[in-house]
Amino acid sequence: MTTNDDAALRAEAEAWLADDPDPRSRAELRALIDGLPGTAGELRDSFAGPLTFGTAGLRGRLRPGPNGMNLAVVTRAAAGLVSWLAARGGTGPLVIGYDARHGSKAFAEQTARVATGAGREALVMPGTLPTPVLAYAVRALDAVAGVMVTASHNPPQDNGYKVYLGRALGGPAGDGAQIVPPADAGIEAAIRAVGRIADVPLGEPGKLLDDAIPQGYVRSAAAVLTEGGPRDLAVAYTPMHGVGGSTLAAAFVAAGFAEPAVVADQFTPDPEFPTVAFPNPEEPGAMDHLLALAGLGGADLAVANDPDADRCAVAIPSDGGWRPLRGDELGVLLADHLIRRGVPGTYATTIVSSQLLGRLCTARGVPYAETLTGFKWIVRAAEDLAYGYEEALGYCVAPALVRDKDGITAALNVAEMAAGLKAEGRTLADRLDELAAEFGVHATDQLSVRVDDLAEIGVAMGRARREPPATLLGAPLTAIDDLLPDNDVLTFRTAAARVVIRPSGTEPKLKAYLEVVEPVGQGDVRGARERAAASLRTLRTEVAAALGV
Repeated sequence: MTTNDDAALRAEAEAWLADDPDPRSRAELRALIDGLPGTAGELRDSFAGPLTFGTAGLRGRLRPGPNGMNLAVVTRAAAGLVSWLAARGGTGPLVIGYDARHGSKAFAEQTARVATGAGREALVMPGTLPTPVLAYAVRALDAVAGVMVTASHNPPQDNGYKVYLGRALGGPAGDGAQIVPPADAGIEAAIRAVGRIADVPLGEPGKLLDDAIPQGYVRSAAAVLTEGGPRDLAVAYTPMHGVGGSTLAAAFVAAGFAEPAVVADQFTPDPEFPTVAFPNPEEPGAMDHLLALAGLGGADLAVANDPDADRCAVAIPSDGGWRPLRGDELGVLLADHLIRRGVPGTYATTIVSSQLLGRLCTARGVPYAETLTGFKWIVRAAEDLAYGYEEALGYCVAPALVRDKDGITAALNVAEMAAGLKAEGRTLADRLDELAAEFGVHATDQLSVRVDDLAEIGVAMGRARREPPATLLGAPLTAIDDLLPDNDVLTFRTAAARVVIRPSGTEPKLKAYLEVVEPVGQGDVRGARERAAASLRTLRTEVAAALGV
């Protein structure tokens, strides 16, 4: 039996179908319409509402309708973006990059045609390339803005659309950085104002750039390191089926390192990510192939990029095996390395990252800043930014080159640090122990809860606000910081522990960031680490109970 709701849904879908420019998504949508009422659930989800253009741009599942990533949605997004740029008086080209995900090249080409149709020059990257190369290109080409078609480390069925602004509209601290409010709201309003897709003028496919930009990025990335430093280091590497492999290998060679040994079945870009359950180096099991390669012998360091190579994961030898470093561990190691090199400026991280960076900066007498979560905020922490990181494996080690997280220059700096320590007969683990002996063990972990219904996140946050725990690890809370109404972030603190709770900005997850600080007595770093690990396990259980998960 057909209900009124089904009839309204059918009418909405038919109207979308009539304006959809992509034969493939039209066929998919036609099948859903013809399958009613049996397909009502899937069709209703596709039309649940438009993907919101936020500070991370667009990101969603590849499917027809306004609640998916498809050519129609991308056409509207591109038309809204170029309209907003024109209204703001932005001059100069729009540079467009894309990764190897399903639909990425077509979405990039359509963006270019919308831009040229509106009378704006469009410069298209010469092939599938990492996100940091697009961010670099925005600055190198003095572009008014940049678009990167990628869903980063999301699953294979997703794609996305990131927007970067050039100096004219982004300002000095936002030159080549991702958009922040109110730009996102302005672009979203311009997208809503777009009429029929059939009425959006399409021009030529834009100018295809040659290899000068990716080659310039590689040269500049290599030049970030100290010239003439130690380079004796064997590295095992995986791009995790993404687009970082060739660029990272070229950057390592340009910097004077041997080309890394690579995980062969993960090196060629593959949008299906066939050897990993989830293409995110943070996920359990994602680095198994890399660690197997490193374990064959001879490697000093294991490095992974996520699929668009803006993140960097590192594993080090440990107790006869290999141990992935937490994002906070690598974040502080990189900061310490740059400070030792005398790199001037402000060092920044986010409110959910470890407190150790702030303590390191205070002890070393360098400026420190703390921001909300997200690289769009980190890179705007100060015009003189020297370095920024977030615990989710994002590192900006060369803001003058790429004002965003960059997994390739981060990997180069880790390699430089590891090679320097190797020349002294020491390791990254030794440097971590030195920092722990000086500042105490700052052990961090994350409780991440994936949900099917986003309303569950609001319920859990509400419970934590109404009924906060009286103690954590047996100690009374010393502070509760609630950033509502501006930001949905809640922090619990004790003298030796901190918990920050927030919804994820890019995935249907509730996240709790845990940290305990354990003093090191009489040089016993190992004992302090064991006590901290035990405390983290207990803290994780307590926080899960407080959230009702």
